Amino acid sequence: MKNLRTFLSAFVIVIGLWATSCKEAKDKSKETNTATTAELLVPEDLKWSERMLISEIERFPDATKLDFVDKPRWSYTNGLVLSAAIKVYEQTNKQEYYDYIYAYADDLIDSTGTIKTYSLEDQNLDMIKSGDVLLYLYDKTGEERFLKAMQTLSSQMESQPRTSDGGFWHKKRYPYQMWLDGLYMAEPFHARYTNLFENDPAEAKKIYDDILLQFDLIQKHSRDEKTGLLYHGWDESREQKWADKKTGTSPHFWSRAMGWYGMAMVDVLDFLPEDHPGRDRIITYLNQFAEAVTNYQDESGLWYQVLDQGNREGNYLEASGSAMFTYAFAKGAQKGYLPEKYLEVAEKAYAGILDNLISIEDNGVVNLNQVCGVAGLGGDPYRDGSYEYYVNEIIRPNDPKGTGPFILASLVLNK
Repeated sequence: MKNLRTFLSAFVIVIGLWATSCKEAKDKSKETNTATTAELLVPEDLKWSERMLISEIERFPDATKLDFVDKPRWSYTNGLVLSAAIKVYEQTNKQEYYDYIYAYADDLIDSTGTIKTYSLEDQNLDMIKSGDVLLYLYDKTGEERFLKAMQTLSSQMESQPRTSDGGFWHKKRYPYQMWLDGLYMAEPFHARYTNLFENDPAEAKKIYDDILLQFDLIQKHSRDEKTGLLYHGWDESREQKWADKKTGTSPHFWSRAMGWYGMAMVDVLDFLPEDHPGRDRIITYLNQFAEAVTNYQDESGLWYQVLDQGNREGNYLEASGSAMFTYAFAKGAQKGYLPEKYLEVAEKAYAGILDNLISIEDNGVVNLNQVCGVAGLGGDPYRDGSYEYYVNEIIRPNDPKGTGPFILASLVLNK
């Protein structure tokens, strides 16, 4: 009996120790999970649009330095990401997003309305894009300096040099050249500013007609009748080494250039008056564009850096163009500009981005991979627009020319 009592006592002690150990382990596990959750900079239960915006703010706490630059600057990449941030703010009403947007303009526009690092003399269409941020902030704050800065950008549209048939040069230092990029950089701002501030109906119509002319000329000079795709650039003078001596076009179809153009069409339609006869033309161009681009969609849902040469060595599935097409197709279908089937194309593309191009760090920060860092034509060192040029430009994660369109695509698809 004594041995039995001793055994039972020992058994009770062991059970007690085991229970205590389990509780401690459970409590420790709970503490670890809580700590892990607390360490996440980007919560996983948010929508992708917000997760990417938080990640961008983490990468670039100062919005004036978006695009991996050391010094504050006024540029199109800032306007692209912050235009997307505005839409996230409007969905979430989180003050830190508004503060991030406001700080950009607050830092770069002084009390007189002068835009730091901007030069009107450069006549660079890229610099118009951040005007979209000012349109929003002026409406929110009424600050006169933002209006004066917008007036400066609007005056650039009046003085921008042109081709012989009225097309805007992409930049003063790129004479006689129209690039697809320029339509997105300038025309949504041009249309919205006119919509809000031009009170003379005749003058407003003149500006809207001029906006339509830019799309008409790009279609005329850059569209390839065989594929329906549009070349990155067109040189009226045929003097550039990249320009075809007969047509003036650059030699290849670059996905991001086409992406800029697609986004330009769906965005400018937001501000072009319903009764303007040119609306139907842009919608026609958009449908032609969508059909052509969809023909080159990879089975993954993505698109290649050089659109029509997916099987060629060195080509790769590129993030910015894929995100831009996703946004343009989804918005176009939702607005009724495109048939419903293009929403399915956009959904497939978006799934392809998540499956192939998104990675998440331990702290929750979201990365968008395989973004072409930059590509252009001409300049110094000279960019010849060859296949080899496009596929050998820098590829990096989280370039804002990819993350901005990813946020926009996420928003329009409610992801």
